Amino acid sequence: MTSKSSAGGAAGGGAVYGLGFVGAAIYYFSAGDNFWDFVLAIPKAIVWPAIVVFELLKSFYG
Repeated sequence: MTSKSSAGGAAGGGAVYGLGFVGAAIYYFSAGDNFWDFVLAIPKAIVWPAIVVFELLKSFYG
């Protein structure tokens, strides 16, 4: 039996998120001024898509 799977489309989204994560991490590291800015760079890079969506929705409905 063969099963057809549509998991190929998910790989593109993961690659885009991965590139966005690396770019955001580099940005936050370069913008850091003190120790805690560098420590918080990784969590900020992980959640940046949520922050962008929140700010966009706030600008549309705020």
